[in-house]
Amino acid sequence: MIDKPATTNYNINEFARFRWSPRSFDINKQVSHDQVMSLCEAARWSPSCVNDQPWRFIICDKYNDAAAYSDLLSCLDERNQLWAQTAPILISVIASDTFSRGGQENRWGQYDTGAAAMSICLEAKHQGLMAHQMGGFDANKIIEKLAVPQGFTPMSVIAVGYHADISVIDESFHKQEMSQRTRKDFNDTFFSSRFGKGII
Repeated sequence: MIDKPATTNYNINEFARFRWSPRSFDINKQVSHDQVMSLCEAARWSPSCVNDQPWRFIICDKYNDAAAYSDLLSCLDERNQLWAQTAPILISVIASDTFSRGGQENRWGQYDTGAAAMSICLEAKHQGLMAHQMGGFDANKIIEKLAVPQGFTPMSVIAVGYHADISVIDESFHKQEMSQRTRKDFNDTFFSSRFGKGII
């Protein structure tokens, strides 16, 4: 298995530094119910606009409901299916389009749902697990297969499980798995006082 800690310029917490998104999981190693509930608990306490908590997470556990797991797996694009099938847990991340009180459009709902999803990824690392978020999926298929009601938007799918050696996934992914993690320079994305003025 590969450890790819971030090479940081400044000190950050260890969960953030060691969090990355592998594609190789141990399908034969079950994630416990308590671990899954800890992931949910972490997301549950994420911040949201007026505490509306617009996120919805559909947990599909291959060991508890293989049919539902297969349904969600089939919603991923073919390339993602190749590796995501090694993860015992797939989570559909869904955002409410409106506030629960009053029914007005919630323009912060997707932002808040993303924050809750990140809480799951960090808690996964804390639990000794790994997580990989995906944008390559068919939203309409998720709505149909997982009975998502009108007024909710599928945002991502998260694969969760124990990290495994890259030998469990297709060889075409190996180069990506082994490559160094990179980020843009600070001044490209962090500004001081006004847009475009680099922070350093």
